[in-house]
Amino acid sequence: MTAVRWSRIRLGASAALELVLPRPCPGCGGVGPWCDGCAATLGGRPRRILLPESVDAASGSAPAWGLARYTGPVRAAILAGKERGRRELPGLLGVAFGEAAIRLDRLSLLPGDIWFVPAPSRRSAARRRGGDPVTAMARAAARLVAGRGGRAGVAPCLYTVRSARDSVGLDSAGRRANLADRVRWRPSAAPPTGSRVAQVDDVLTTGATATAACRVLAEAGVRVELVLVLASVPGWVAAR
Repeated sequence: MTAVRWSRIRLGASAALELVLPRPCPGCGGVGPWCDGCAATLGGRPRRILLPESVDAASGSAPAWGLARYTGPVRAAILAGKERGRRELPGLLGVAFGEAAIRLDRLSLLPGDIWFVPAPSRRSAARRRGGDPVTAMARAAARLVAGRGGRAGVAPCLYTVRSARDSVGLDSAGRRANLADRVRWRPSAAPPTGSRVAQVDDVLTTGATATAACRVLAEAGVRVELVLVLASVPGWVAAR
């Protein structure tokens, strides 16, 4: 049996099981799939992420904003949705992206008409996970913005070539080297010409992915307003 076929069988069995057994909240173990209490950890105002100077300069003029630190319920939910077959979670987490976009629009930090560009991923990883979690988050965000009277779209126009390895366990230099010349542009999925975009991801660890993504988008003539992530390993810029 091929790996792809086995993955499809496993995902199908998981989906069937979800119809029978309730899935607990990954953050607290309570009534799930993502309880109101844990969801509230993503409900605060977006915060500017404090990036190393080298990363901040390399990413150009696009500032990075996050909704929470990569710990506690948020970390548990991201991992469950990405690595543990909880395919319902990315869409639920993506609602927080939409709420954040609306808040940033009110602060004049993000335009009302916005396209979300998911962080690049490897096709093999997306197949193994039953889809790309960050793209699912972006689509949920766009639906929420549209439902509130705004205009939003999703442009999955970045991907990572097969030669890039999984970044888990790599330090900052290793992540940059791993992505060097391996993030590619997919013209068929590009946002409309002249669009303003938010590049989105689930976690910002060292900023290497955001830097590579912003560079490729800039080379394609796409204006990146900001990078928006659910969770950040680095801390926040001090409030003034």
